[in-house]
Amino acid sequence: MTQVIVLNGGSSSGKSGIVRCLQAVLPGPWLAFGVDTFVDALPAAMRKSDAGIAFGPDGEVAVGPEFHALEAAWIEGLAAMARAGARIVVDEVFLGGVESQERWRRALGELGVLWVGVRCDSAIATDREVARGDRVAGMAAAQADVVHRGMVYDLEVDTGHAESMACARAIAARVR
Repeated sequence: MTQVIVLNGGSSSGKSGIVRCLQAVLPGPWLAFGVDTFVDALPAAMRKSDAGIAFGPDGEVAVGPEFHALEAAWIEGLAAMARAGARIVVDEVFLGGVESQERWRRALGELGVLWVGVRCDSAIATDREVARGDRVAGMAAAQADVVHRGMVYDLEVDTGHAESMACARAIAARVR
């Protein structure tokens, strides 16, 4: 049985829209958490430090040891919620490549997980980034391809060619 759905894609790829649609189409309640939820929960000082997370002028993201330690606790906490019976959708950006996915795999262990790659053409994601106005310029282009390198997914969707609801329905059809 699927207990956790992990969506991985670059900034402005459309993950948040898919998450909202998934919550509407999946049977029963599914809780949504994302990397933005985690970053927003960090103390302000950690959002601008070498130990926490820092955003460069061209969209690059650097994370430090305190960020990694808190992120590990956050991942374990979400896994514990799923083990306790909550069904969870995670909106992630695997900046650490395969190691990011492996951290999640280790934490989720025996849970039923559906791994979903959310792709979007860099130009489309960049246009969305500009329209949003709450992202560092260049983040969407910098992340569009790199977050998928070496990843293993159960399913991939492309929000540049399908609306969020169509992507959510394709994902929901794979949920056991």
